[in-house]
Amino acid sequence: MSKQGYEVFLDKIRLPVTPAKFDLRIKNRNETVSLINGMEINFLKDAGLSEIEFECMLPQLPYPFAAYEGPFRDAESYLEAIERLKTGKKPFQFIVWRETPGGRRMFTTNMKVSLEEYSIVEEAANGFDVTVKIRLKQYRPFGMQTVRFEAAQDGGGAQTAVSEQPVRAESTVQAVKPITIGCEVIVNGRLHRDSYGNGPGQTRSNYRGRINFINLKGSHPYHVATPSGGWLGWVTAGSVQVV
Repeated sequence: MSKQGYEVFLDKIRLPVTPAKFDLRIKNRNETVSLINGMEINFLKDAGLSEIEFECMLPQLPYPFAAYEGPFRDAESYLEAIERLKTGKKPFQFIVWRETPGGRRMFTTNMKVSLEEYSIVEEAANGFDVTVKIRLKQYRPFGMQTVRFEAAQDGGGAQTAVSEQPVRAESTVQAVKPITIGCEVIVNGRLHRDSYGNGPGQTRSNYRGRINFINLKGSHPYHVATPSGGWLGWVTAGSVQVV
């Protein structure tokens, strides 16, 4: 785990500086109505889509308190990646990993979201650094259903529903679960020091762990950690399977 104690990911983008605070709002959809006798009642409904707002700092200089997946990246590279999340018109994972200074892993936030809006703030007090205000909204996969009707054969003119053809929602299109940061996996393969296959180490067989880093540019793109968050090593894509 990083020295920050928190790691925040937008899709595969790790924020270099953890936001000072998160505002997570659980939206209400309950409905209150008044009866004829003046009494009010409350119809309870499923919660609406949650919203998340925060501000993040994108350094223009390699500060010691910032953390990166690899070498230093300037603010422009992060802004380009955030813009792709907005224009791509696809949901992505928002993940927050939490760990105490003593190494004890706390709860993890892992939510599929859409990037609703963001704004870029530059001010003299922050020097060359850039601040981005981001608003996310929870995304729920959905599907449509079609029903085919045929005229009844009894001559009555009535129509009878004879079949239903459900259209699969996004969550069922892929037969293989995607590997994302924070997901539980079964590991069968050798661990390595880095994502390019250097420093081969121990071999794991049917080991249950978690993914805590991803580098799709490497030959060993997934970094495996213990269930409590302890680092193990990088493995090939064929060495891990999502539980």
